[in-house]
Amino acid sequence: MSFRLERELRPGELAEALRSEAREGLTATPKRMRSRWIWDARAAELYERIMELPEYYLPEAERSILRERAEVIAELARPRTVVELGSGSSVKTTILLDALPGLERFVAVDVSERSLVEAGERLAERYPGLEVVGVLGDFERKLPGPFERTLLVCLGSTIGALDPEDRASLLASATDVLGADGRLLLGLDLVKPVERIVAAYDDSQGLSAELIANILPILNRELGADFEPAAFRSEVAWNAELERMEMGVRSLEAQRIVLPAIDLAVEFEAGETLRTEISTKFRREGIQRELETAGLAVEAWWTDGPGDFALCLAQLSQAA
Repeated sequence: MSFRLERELRPGELAEALRSEAREGLTATPKRMRSRWIWDARAAELYERIMELPEYYLPEAERSILRERAEVIAELARPRTVVELGSGSSVKTTILLDALPGLERFVAVDVSERSLVEAGERLAERYPGLEVVGVLGDFERKLPGPFERTLLVCLGSTIGALDPEDRASLLASATDVLGADGRLLLGLDLVKPVERIVAAYDDSQGLSAELIANILPILNRELGADFEPAAFRSEVAWNAELERMEMGVRSLEAQRIVLPAIDLAVEFEAGETLRTEISTKFRREGIQRELETAGLAVEAWWTDGPGDFALCLAQLSQAA
């Protein structure tokens, strides 16, 4: 079978959302933008390089669990359809797909058309009997389905990039589309010594700093803004209360930024920050409570050897 692309986002819809959120976030106190807005082709390339860094433990930790547990996941879920949220390159996903010879359909959801097409064509060639579908869409707004016997997959601790209320909304949406025979598979970065977490987001090559600051050229390109990247410095910080990394850029001087596309001028004081990304770290009891609130129950929980990362398989709870 060949790959096909479906467009859930109408032309200009993503640009409209960016304009709306830029106005809201840049006039908030403190200033903030959602993590999703740092991503474009350049960001995807940076992230591919970051995943190869020795201090960025997440990808290999998750791969090790997938390699060890893929067959068990297949036995428990027995899916006919796999839906991957925030799919990106779907490289790690092949470990899971290789263990699902009876799978009928793979649906990848992402806001990057380039990533969907490149990954979709590669997967269609690798799995010629599989229906491979790329959905150009925002999984925070709408999930594909429902399908019969769905395995909904969210790897890479992508869910950690969402604020608690957005995580709750996503999990509630998952409950709506899974049905009684569906499963949710979450990749979760776990709480660990803070110095190891911080090192993963503050690499010596400066790749993470470039990714964190990528919002600035995106706002310049999409909204005609006049951010001067050299006038900002990328920073990372551990929020102990919320147990999450918070990443952003700090203004090195007092400056005024104009965004003509949304008819907005924003003042930055010297030292003022713009948050561009978060990455929550999880504990089993905490994510279990979040799942229970959404009507889901943990069916299985696996970690890598050091306990850095977890895969959590959940299904509808009997009370749901």
